[in-house]
Amino acid sequence: MSEQPITFAIVTCSDTRSMAEDAAGAALEQLIADNGWTCVSHVVVKDERQQIAEAIMKAADDPRTDVVLTCGGSGLSLRDVTPEATQDVCDRNVPGIAEAMRAHSLAITPYAMLSRALCMQRGRTLVLNLPGSTKAAKENWEGVVQALPHAVKMMAGGGHE
Repeated sequence: MSEQPITFAIVTCSDTRSMAEDAAGAALEQLIADNGWTCVSHVVVKDERQQIAEAIMKAADDPRTDVVLTCGGSGLSLRDVTPEATQDVCDRNVPGIAEAMRAHSLAITPYAMLSRALCMQRGRTLVLNLPGSTKAAKENWEGVVQALPHAVKMMAGGGHE
């Protein structure tokens, strides 16, 4: 459990899943809770760039949210537009987090190199693209979760210790 509480929003991007079928999103909610953190919202939207962008904006602009996790839509399918939607509504790229996810996952599967996931900042909120499969979402989370408290602290104006 972390000493710094963090609040999350989850935006699952899928043409085929409903909230009831969103196993990856549910797994992320559990991982958030396992760290003593809170998920303040969780929605499922279609793989439509504008819908994803609007859901990211709504979640990121909620003052209760520190980190938005998108789930799905970051691969090579022509319907995978989550990275583009993320770029549409975010201010700054945070490439090290996405690179760390891919590096961690690449030790498990060569398919990790096919990820187009991004991590970006919208104001004081981090937006992190995770894969849509439950297994891959959990693996990518494991690769970056330890850095999230410090990232949130820095975005809130905190200094280095």
